[in-house]
Amino acid sequence: MDSQAVFDALETVCRNNISLLCGASDLPYGAVAERLVTCMREIQEHGRALEPVVASFTAVYHHYDFDEETPGNGYRTLVKVLLSCLLHIIHKGRYITGNYNGAFFRADHNTCEMEAYCSALCQLRALLHLAQRLLNDNEYGQLYAQHDVELSRRFVQEYSSMHKACFYGRCLGFQFSPTLRPFLQTVVISMVSYGETYGKQQSGLGMAALSLLTSGKYVIDPELRGAEFERITQNLDMQFWKSFWNLTESGFITGFNRISSNPVQVNLTLTLPPVPLRLPLASDPRLSATVSPPIAHSGPGPVHMRLISCELRQGQDSEELQAFSRTDPPPISVSHLPWVQKQPRSPWLLIHFHGGGFVAQTSKSHENYLRSWSKELNVPVLSVDYSLSPEAPFPRALEECFYAYCWALNNCHLLGSTAERVCLAGDSAGGNLCITVSMKAIASGIRVPDGIMAAYPATLLTTDASPSRLLTLIDPLLPLGVLAKCINAYAGVDSRTLQPAVESSSLSSLSRDTAMLLSDLTYGASNWIQSFLDPMRPSGGARPQSQRQNEARRAFTLSAAPNSDGHLDYPEGFAPLRSECLAFVHQTSCPIIRNPFVSPLLAPNNLLRGLPPVHIVASALDALLDDSVMFAKKLRAMGQPVSLTVVEDLPHGFLSLYQLAKDTEVAAEICVAQLREIFEKPTHGLRKRQKLEETFQSTNPSG
Repeated sequence: MDSQAVFDALETVCRNNISLLCGASDLPYGAVAERLVTCMREIQEHGRALEPVVASFTAVYHHYDFDEETPGNGYRTLVKVLLSCLLHIIHKGRYITGNYNGAFFRADHNTCEMEAYCSALCQLRALLHLAQRLLNDNEYGQLYAQHDVELSRRFVQEYSSMHKACFYGRCLGFQFSPTLRPFLQTVVISMVSYGETYGKQQSGLGMAALSLLTSGKYVIDPELRGAEFERITQNLDMQFWKSFWNLTESGFITGFNRISSNPVQVNLTLTLPPVPLRLPLASDPRLSATVSPPIAHSGPGPVHMRLISCELRQGQDSEELQAFSRTDPPPISVSHLPWVQKQPRSPWLLIHFHGGGFVAQTSKSHENYLRSWSKELNVPVLSVDYSLSPEAPFPRALEECFYAYCWALNNCHLLGSTAERVCLAGDSAGGNLCITVSMKAIASGIRVPDGIMAAYPATLLTTDASPSRLLTLIDPLLPLGVLAKCINAYAGVDSRTLQPAVESSSLSSLSRDTAMLLSDLTYGASNWIQSFLDPMRPSGGARPQSQRQNEARRAFTLSAAPNSDGHLDYPEGFAPLRSECLAFVHQTSCPIIRNPFVSPLLAPNNLLRGLPPVHIVASALDALLDDSVMFAKKLRAMGQPVSLTVVEDLPHGFLSLYQLAKDTEVAAEICVAQLREIFEKPTHGLRKRQKLEETFQSTNPSG
């Protein structure tokens, strides 16, 4: 994308619109035309100011890539997002000049669209300014301000007060693949509807019904949706996020996923009792190490897992494995079915740790792609359902994942594998656990996995500023307020036991709320329909759109006086829009977050040396992109085998979306290719090690 051509086109579009609207006295929509002229002049001003800024970034941002073949870092991403916003403005501006005199032209609607993108452009200009500060203050090649506590504090402060609602309304998801935007709109509408009903004394079904009915007004009124989403993402508590994200665990959604995903012959939930394990030392399998069961915070406890296999393999139908099954009622052994042919044990074993910010979800919500992996790689998959924060903060999840890994090595024969090659895979928080489990294996002296596939891993659990972390000010799936809550929960900063929501089956309250919501829907739908019939009628809310925009600008725009309000200095005459709904973000300052087993990016070399090949798959539009780039650079500088692949136009969490769009399918295929590379790598010296381990097993059958 040629940035100079984009800025030239923007200037032309602004001039054409201003000339059209100011040069013809016979054009209709007088007040709306004035708003549009004001908006286009603001866009023109932003464009002229941003052109040299973008040129300064494009001249140097290649120095921050992993290598020449892997263009990707937060500076590139910010420029990419800005240009994407400008292209939307150019497209809309050309439409306006070509259709303004048309009989079906909706002047107010198109003006509102342009005003929304103007607000987004203003905020992106602020982000580029913050990125300039990072570029000037950080060391050459460094993407994180790890030693600049003041700059990171100011970053959090800016997030707390900057206006973000414009990115969640009409402009929602403009930076992502077009095929994903309807899905993102559904997620945002669902979230704000769920937030409105959250805390009401309703059953799960009642809350779902209320959320469905409430959603109508957020479809009709994008500005209302954006404002409500901003409020929710900034200040609702952790219980809300756990509750909302765990909707993916509901029977309806998981049932649909199972229908649409690959069928598997084995899908068992297992529970491991908390008993010590003995494993051979990697340096000398004749010696052993003892691995204790998880004990942090709540004492010894079981570890839950799920075994998925596209084919039934030897050991998977054994009575010994069935004894660990926690399926209720007990599963029927598929070996009793005459048409199922039992396959020999696979030489491979895939151990998976799911994402969810350490606070939500289980293997069930990740089943769709795990089933696909099992089929495409023809490998058993063991996914660990580790305990979640804030009830079980660090190091409980790490202890459970490490214990499950050790148990799988000792009992691979029950899982349908000979474990000649073992791979760890995980996304987001799960990617972090893949790395830290391997670090614990190194520290314990036991066998390390043969490779790691980490998708968009979190390697630095802090609120330190980086260019890609600036995306948390605009990202609908990973806002900074939510990221900070997850980090603090995992670090144990907020370890209070969360109270379950009160359930009630009161039909009277459901009827009362439903009546109110139907009233809202009727009123909103009436306005929406009238906006088509009467182009001069404002759309979507009780107040005219122009009034809402003007009030917002009066409320949000601050003086540009240097640091007079405690914010970062901005160029003279410019200030970002500010929000009336301030966020209360608890900056991550707990010492635990700098523990190398929490933030492996901060780990000393001696803890990382000896890691297996690490294959990282990141997204250019992910706020955690710089985590991946810097961690890959660190491993490469140490001489550790590492690869980094950066996919385009996708959000954080794209693995869970792989069935929704072609782009996510391609990204998921890249992950599978990396897993295949780990499994198919030549196994020099493996037979000797396996024979020694078999000798150990025969002399220690209880391990």
